[in-house]
Amino acid sequence: MSNETLLFTCGIILAVSAVTVAFIGLKVSTFPGKVMPLVVLWFGIFVVGTATFAVLHAKDEEANKAREVAYEEAGEKAEEEGGHVAPLGTEGAQGGNEEKGEEEAEEGKEGFEEVGPEEGEAGGESAAGGESAVAGAEEALKLEASETELAFDTTKLEAKKAGKVTIDFKNPSSIAHNVAIEKEGKVIAESETLAEGETSASAELEPGTYTFLCTVPGHAEAGMEGTLTVK
Repeated sequence: MSNETLLFTCGIILAVSAVTVAFIGLKVSTFPGKVMPLVVLWFGIFVVGTATFAVLHAKDEEANKAREVAYEEAGEKAEEEGGHVAPLGTEGAQGGNEEKGEEEAEEGKEGFEEVGPEEGEAGGESAAGGESAVAGAEEALKLEASETELAFDTTKLEAKKAGKVTIDFKNPSSIAHNVAIEKEGKVIAESETLAEGETSASAELEPGTYTFLCTVPGHAEAGMEGTLTVK
């Protein structure tokens, strides 16, 4: 139940109680008499409750307003840029190069075939020819941006085991977003930034806790971030 609902509920109960007590006081000359402490306690509870939920509701309104302002600013920026991809930072470019190198290395490993011994070759050459390279398993995780808000569809992702982890990211919004994997403030991998499209970010990850986020200025602060756990 939201703070707004609780605020209105307490306010209604308080108003109804006040009308009821006034009505009983007009009809019964001895009221409130001995029940005076209970009446005071009753009104005290709902007065405090109403004030508390009013403060909490005001904070919620401020947070929603800040989110709307950030969303409007991001929309204006996207319109000014004409839908072009926002330039990536130095760390993002380095992360993209590392990601590309890792993917090429994995493709090279998968391209190897086991070489069997040839007829007439020595035993040592046969043993060397029998060795093969095995590519590590890859795990793909799904992530999608909200079409109307600065938010992902989840704030928690989990990879079942260490190794190469890929976040397949879909952005149905007209506002440009991306997805990056971060560890202790350092970007490990980062996708391209785009609107109304799909992309991905991949990295070799060890067991631990990481952060996934949108690196477009202001988006992570507005809520586009979450926790990636690697078992």
